[in-house]
Amino acid sequence: MKDFANMSLTNGIDNNPETDSCPRYGIEHEDFRRAAHELVDRIIDYNTTVADRQTYPDVKPGFMRPLLPDQAPEEAENWPKVFSDIEKVIMKGMTHWSSSGFMAFFPAASSYPAVLGDMLSSAVTCIGFSWASSPSCTELETVMMDWLAKALNLPEFFLHNGTGPGGGVIQGTTSEAALVTMLSARSKEIRKQLSIDPQQSYHDINKRFVAYSSNISHSSVERAGKMALIDTRLLEADEVGSLRGKTLLDAIEKDKRDGRIPLYVCATIGTTACCTYDNLLEIGPICEREGIWLHIDAAYAGSALLCPEFRYIAQGIQYATSFSVNPHKWLMVNFDCAALWFKDSFDAINAMNVDPLYLRHKEKNGAIDYMHWQIPTGRKFRAIKLWFVLRMVGLKGLRSHIRRGVAEAQHFKGLVEKDKRFKILFPVTLGLVCIRLKKDRLNDEKTNEINRKLFDAINADRRFFVTPSSINGKFFIRIVTGAPNCSTAKLDECWAVVREISEKLLATNISTDNE
Repeated sequence: MKDFANMSLTNGIDNNPETDSCPRYGIEHEDFRRAAHELVDRIIDYNTTVADRQTYPDVKPGFMRPLLPDQAPEEAENWPKVFSDIEKVIMKGMTHWSSSGFMAFFPAASSYPAVLGDMLSSAVTCIGFSWASSPSCTELETVMMDWLAKALNLPEFFLHNGTGPGGGVIQGTTSEAALVTMLSARSKEIRKQLSIDPQQSYHDINKRFVAYSSNISHSSVERAGKMALIDTRLLEADEVGSLRGKTLLDAIEKDKRDGRIPLYVCATIGTTACCTYDNLLEIGPICEREGIWLHIDAAYAGSALLCPEFRYIAQGIQYATSFSVNPHKWLMVNFDCAALWFKDSFDAINAMNVDPLYLRHKEKNGAIDYMHWQIPTGRKFRAIKLWFVLRMVGLKGLRSHIRRGVAEAQHFKGLVEKDKRFKILFPVTLGLVCIRLKKDRLNDEKTNEINRKLFDAINADRRFFVTPSSINGKFFIRIVTGAPNCSTAKLDECWAVVREISEKLLATNISTDNE
């Protein structure tokens, strides 16, 4: 057996000529400069010609394996060879989220300032788990979260320099925000219950917890409940897609009678399925009175709070314990960037904090260590791209971007309203229009069937990519506006495609009905 402790460096790997075969940065500095220039040119070309690409690719699962070798190359390959494979390997299977034909999910923000921020963030090699690991990473994030909170007109208690112990942190996604806030609520309530009866076990307390959300809230809430081992109730939204106070209160009172502990409510501003809004003015006072954590998920619609005319959607936000919004959806910041604020950041810190010696530093009592505000320990320097966008686009530019997306949705709504064969299912307030093809002689089941066929045909046509949803037994198609390359002209084209396919489907259906 080799004695590694006493092995001489002169006889170790330092004498191996193979250790000098790879540059410290993978390629030499000047080679990188040339490669970077070429890649930036390709990025610009991609963005200027993405409209010419098919939005959704014609590939099947496993398409890429035959395009690549069975194993990694033993010898280093040069940049021109790698660069030549981008189009035939990567682009072959890309769904082009920045395409003007992409009207699915919600917008994926993209901008050159954010790309520049991503480049710098990657280059400075920062893993910002603590203040000491990179002071600039932490401090820029605290300032940017205050900038964004003020721009969105959030309550002052969410500010780092505000009236309380609140503050903001950048998570990767809303799913992380849901899990972090649910775990924080759980930890806080366990401490409270133990103070009442120290003889209780953690398990006995935890199994009594109940969380609540709407049945049309994002699936990340239910998923967070599964990971946190907390029973999550999905309560029925009303006819306009809103969770109401009475529905929540009835559920809370029943659970309390059954010996359960109501722990957490996730209210949504701008549901994914149909962009509706839970009634915060009814839900908030109930949570405050019952001592329940109220998290507000505003992943998509929260960006609209930049514009004063849309702030009515957040009436009741003053009752929030935590609040999240995704700048990577509608604020021109590239994925991933999910902003989360706490009314009391110590609720998160007390839930997540561990204190190994190797992570301690002499400034720990006077600085923020964001590793205690999130699930992972390490973290990216995401604040740079937010900083670049806020400075290089400006709040005025971002408001214009939001307003353009809303105007586009109103334009599309006007097109649909002129065709009596279609129905708009929910109010069009921001950048989502939910449409459903209807036919007088068909019941809901048959109407659902023809709308599924319409959805499948639109995506099979490949000129546009859309997504569906179903609420109260009604299947419908979502048309999302507000992406960087969306336009009223493209929406006109989309509507023409929808009508063209619909006419074929209706003709086929009429023929079948008459047989």
